[in-house]
Amino acid sequence: MSTIKDSVHDHIAVEGVAEALLDTPALQRLRRITQLGTASFVYPSANHTRFEHSLGVYHLANEALGHLGIEGPQAERVRAAALLHDIGHTPFSHNTEDVLEREAGKSHDDVHDLIRGSPVERVLVDHDIDPDRVADLIAGDGELGQLVSGELDVDRMDYLVRDAHHTGVPYGTIDHGRLVRELRLVGGELVLAEGNVQSAESLLLARALMNPTVYSHHVARISKAMLRRAADELVSEVPVETFRRWDDYELMVALREEPATSEYARRLDERDLFKRAVWAEYADVPDEYITADFDQRQAWERDIAARAGVSPDDVILDVPGEPSMKESSTQVVVNGEVRELGTQSTLVGALQTVQREQWRLGVYAPADETDAVGVATEDVLGLDLDALVVDVRQGIHQTLDEYGA
Repeated sequence: MSTIKDSVHDHIAVEGVAEALLDTPALQRLRRITQLGTASFVYPSANHTRFEHSLGVYHLANEALGHLGIEGPQAERVRAAALLHDIGHTPFSHNTEDVLEREAGKSHDDVHDLIRGSPVERVLVDHDIDPDRVADLIAGDGELGQLVSGELDVDRMDYLVRDAHHTGVPYGTIDHGRLVRELRLVGGELVLAEGNVQSAESLLLARALMNPTVYSHHVARISKAMLRRAADELVSEVPVETFRRWDDYELMVALREEPATSEYARRLDERDLFKRAVWAEYADVPDEYITADFDQRQAWERDIAARAGVSPDDVILDVPGEPSMKESSTQVVVNGEVRELGTQSTLVGALQTVQREQWRLGVYAPADETDAVGVATEDVLGLDLDALVVDVRQGIHQTLDEYGA
């Protein structure tokens, strides 16, 4: 057994198949994948890694298995899945995941091919564990897959607390100990036991507060969009499977060396970031722009650049997906019945409203080109520029961080 000192959970005991997996290349690569990607441009201490997070998810999964009374080979499969659940992440985590999904048709939790024929597979087989069943759990399949990837998964419980700890913000604080203790399996569904509506709400509230303050802070979004644009251009020169196995450092080296992406790399290296030319509210953006595909958005970027008289490389259109709150379908026991949180909590509706109010379409450009690009965006997309929110900090609480200004 190995004991590892963790910044969030104190001492984590790792044994069995999990201990044997620790030094596999796939897991060690996660030491070089940052958890929050470009959020460190806003919060300099947010340099924690997917490796730390994976240990935390393993720890919480292990505790949950104990409370659920699950032991033996079934428990070992879940422990392995919890530790390995992030090995499919691309460099800088979710910042470049769109590239993988578009180019390979895979999400980060589709890891069957990464495990097959690898040292991870050999370790699992040596411990009499079916690698495909572990990969299925990582994808959220089956009754216990919900524990690794679901509405009440230990992944979410760890990253909210860990991200809050490393950014220094107080918003991600949840009682993960109680949440883990109160998990139950009822009719094949992972639910929270009677009397835990407020516990489920705490997850929603923490996520709702962390989103504008950390995950969707405008500087994090701009730097993410720049990195994603560079990765989009690079992947046309590099096989997507090679890109998928890179770490953060390998991607940055490749971006610096490729002429088409070297300027983006310089800007990211020096924190010479684009600025907001447009920051538009949900109500002011027609549905066609929200649902448009990658090719259509590229076409609009080129049209905006041409109208503004700037290089196509200097215009980035950043459109988040339709506002959604999957956590509202979290199952809780109320008066002896399993019900969805959304039917029991008035807070859910309020947070859904706030989520729509926080949503922003962004158009980014170098600082000296934002005025021209803003006017061009109005012409090309037919937006009413007077109704747009331009260069204003948004969130449930205004962040006091001026470093991201």
